[in-house]
Amino acid sequence: MATKRKTSNKAVPKTPLSRETSVPAHIGIVAHDPYLEPFEEAIRGRHDHASWKIGQLTQNGKMSLSGFASGYEYFGLHKIPRGGWVFREWAPNATAIYLVGDFNGWNVCEEYRCTRISDSGNWELKLPAKAMKHGDLYKLRIKWDGGEGERIPAWAQRVVQDETTKIFSAQVWAPKQSYKWKAESFRPQKSPLFIYECHIGMAQDAEKVGTYTEFKNNVLPRIAKAGYNCIQVMAIQEHPYYGSFGYHVSSFFAPSSRFGTPEELKELIDTAHDMGIAVIMDIVHSHAVKNEVEGLGNFAGDPNQYFYPGDRREHPAWDSLCFDYGKDNVLHFLLSNCKYWIEEFHFDGFRFDGVTSMLYYSHGLGEAFVTYDDYFNGHQDDNAICYLTLANSLIHEVNPHAITIAEEVSGMPGLAAKFEDGGYGFDYRLAMNIPDYWIKIIKELKDEDWKPSSIFWEIKNRRSDEKTISYCESHDQALVGDKTIIFRLIDADMYWHFKKGDENDTVHRGIALHKMIRLATASAMNGGYLNFMGNEFGHPEWIDFPREGNGWSYKYARRQWNLVDNKELDYHYLGDFDASMLKVIKSEKGFNEYPVQEIWHNDGDQVLAFMRGSLIFVFNFSPTRSFTDYGFLVPEGAYEVQLNTDAAEFGGNDLADDSITHFTNHDDLYAKDNKGWLKLYIPARSAVVLRRK
Repeated sequence: MATKRKTSNKAVPKTPLSRETSVPAHIGIVAHDPYLEPFEEAIRGRHDHASWKIGQLTQNGKMSLSGFASGYEYFGLHKIPRGGWVFREWAPNATAIYLVGDFNGWNVCEEYRCTRISDSGNWELKLPAKAMKHGDLYKLRIKWDGGEGERIPAWAQRVVQDETTKIFSAQVWAPKQSYKWKAESFRPQKSPLFIYECHIGMAQDAEKVGTYTEFKNNVLPRIAKAGYNCIQVMAIQEHPYYGSFGYHVSSFFAPSSRFGTPEELKELIDTAHDMGIAVIMDIVHSHAVKNEVEGLGNFAGDPNQYFYPGDRREHPAWDSLCFDYGKDNVLHFLLSNCKYWIEEFHFDGFRFDGVTSMLYYSHGLGEAFVTYDDYFNGHQDDNAICYLTLANSLIHEVNPHAITIAEEVSGMPGLAAKFEDGGYGFDYRLAMNIPDYWIKIIKELKDEDWKPSSIFWEIKNRRSDEKTISYCESHDQALVGDKTIIFRLIDADMYWHFKKGDENDTVHRGIALHKMIRLATASAMNGGYLNFMGNEFGHPEWIDFPREGNGWSYKYARRQWNLVDNKELDYHYLGDFDASMLKVIKSEKGFNEYPVQEIWHNDGDQVLAFMRGSLIFVFNFSPTRSFTDYGFLVPEGAYEVQLNTDAAEFGGNDLADDSITHFTNHDDLYAKDNKGWLKLYIPARSAVVLRRK
């Protein structure tokens, strides 16, 4: 006779047996997924390693993890409340460190020489108040055995670039008045989470670098009106090359000065909170820029101070450096960085970039990940796994309402499971399979060959115990070298036939499928939905940052809001539909708590229907066939149309009368289940959402 296993949400010791059943109790993620049982020892090993590391860093509970991660309060340049300045840096390989800057004519002098204060390699300099002032530029002059060089402090909280020379320098930043927060009690709305992925610099219509203030004034109101309750902001950490999209970071504690001052960033975040919008940051801890003068590449004559030695130092695909997550000082640096952005700028959490690259020695390159063995075969970086687990524990300790999202493509089990269940503690993982799937069928299949069964499988394919962020496309699909969904569907006709009344068949098809793809993806989500700015209205052009190859032009590093504002063009149809879609989903209280229940699919008809709560979603992917009185068995009652992709207000053909209340037809065969037949007219290439009254 089979024995029922006793499970718990808490981590269970390795050896004890359940007294009730005498069967080994399983750690949470294994209890949820029996296929993980052969790998339970490895899962427990990772969990125990993280627990041990937390104990080590917190001196076995003498301090909190948050207390450990307060390095930004100690290192770097700080104004002393009773007067004067103090500067500290970790540079174990240095033999001498001097501050040089506007305050001393950029000359090395003893007055600005740091003193080594510990065997761990910490340096300190205390100065009187008159020694420097707010706005002064400075750097470090570091000497080491066999060399010397200028460096920007690793913990610098303000870094600026000279417009003429393009040289970066740290800047003394101590304004007379600190920013006064208004929306102190803000908490993110997570059910569901609608994320608007955005980039401050390219968010304006003008061909230039946009600012924090312009984003606050011009773009935040659009986001709020569209119904998004969270923004995911890219490229905040300072980076030397604008075209890197913020992914080659040099100064991890400095908000990019290209977009304005720290106070202007704080005001943007505060204003977003006042609008009910959470703000998460696209944080880059998966690698760092190779630059030595601006970055950490060879900080004090030691190329491995922050990074792995040997072959593991350089990322083979990204031309960047890989952090050594096994060093306590590196953990201190990165964990302090997480806390810094939450405490100092009130960010509501992070989307961690490049998690797959962190998890595997191979960085996930050339790996297939087809069986569970691929996640537990000894090719994983246990140091990085430990860091990610610690980061999530810290972030939720600092702010229990924080949001953490993993950008991870391999499917590593447990990534978005709770730490006590043997997971790594992320709140969500990106459903990266979904955009890949949409691109694949748009590229490779004729419309007649789209299978609703395959679509349904892909949009709801996820681990039952891990929440995900679904999306059709992100910034990745909008970059030069790739194509957005709208461009894959319409291509050059976007330029010639996107005016009302001048649409051709290609444009009509593209508009219809753009809406259907988004509705299918968002309605089947399991936690949240993400959109990159402008894609909701079918922004027509790729992203190409200024570079030598395009004459350093900003033409494609912007968002053309004028297009969606122009009611003579078709863009507003897509934008209006996106807003209505979010509104309908929000109207179903507890949307995420309702399972995605399939009602019907027929690959021959290309029809799909499923239910969430009182909402029914019906899709007809057929490009040519409309159906009259197409029937589904649903809970008996009256149903009203909430949204129709074919409505005229969204650029559709307006073939159905959405004012009609649809009543189910009674059937004695199904009466005991309280079900009846709902019969609908479903036009070709359209979708409709109905609600049971």
